[in-house]
Amino acid sequence: MTQATKVVTVEDLKAQIKRLNSKAGQMKMDLHDLAEGLPTDYERLMDAAKETYAIYHQIDQLKQTLKQQEQK
Repeated sequence: MTQATKVVTVEDLKAQIKRLNSKAGQMKMDLHDLAEGLPTDYERLMDAAKETYAIYHQIDQLKQTLKQQEQK
């Protein structure tokens, strides 16, 4: 059994980063709105913060991969 290695192009990475940046921007605004409304809906704060952190972490990893790909 052979595992196929998916080749990710620079264009694919840029498109993925662009999509995630758009989603991350909305999540950041949602987190900001949630924080402004505190203490109302404080129960949602940790989940929203974790999700926002995760997407920005993913974007950072993709940007590092992109940088490596562009240096080849």
